[in-house]
Amino acid sequence: MPRNEDRKSDNIKFEIEFYEKILEDRPNFTDALKVLAELYTKSGMHKKGLELDKKLAGLLPCDSLVYYNLACSYSLLGDIDNSLKSIKKSIELGYSDFAYINKDPDLANVRQDKRFENIISRNIDKK
Repeated sequence: MPRNEDRKSDNIKFEIEFYEKILEDRPNFTDALKVLAELYTKSGMHKKGLELDKKLAGLLPCDSLVYYNLACSYSLLGDIDNSLKSIKKSIELGYSDFAYINKDPDLANVRQDKRFENIISRNIDKK
C-alpha cells in the first residue's frame, strides 16, 4: 500500500505533466504558468520555477504577486540581490502582506540581509 508521501509525490508529478502539456499548446497561458511555477518550487525544482516566474513577470509586469513569487524563487536559489529587487518591485506594485513576508520560509535567505529590513521598514511606515 502506497504511503501518503508517495501518493503526494505521484500527484505532484501528474499535475506537473498536466500543466506542462497545456503549456505546449498555449505557452503564455498565465494561469497555467502560475500553477506550474508553484508546483516546480514545491518539488524543489527551483531553477525551473524561477524561469517561469521570470516569464510571468514579462507577461504580467504590473502583478505584485508575480513579483513576490519571483523574489521567493531568487531567494531559494541564493540570488539575494535580485530577490530584494523583486520584493521592492512587488511592494511598489501594491503587495502589502508584511506579516507574511516576515515569516515566509522561501525568503529566509533574504531576511538575513540588512537591505531587507530597510525595504520593509520604509514601506510599513507608508501604510
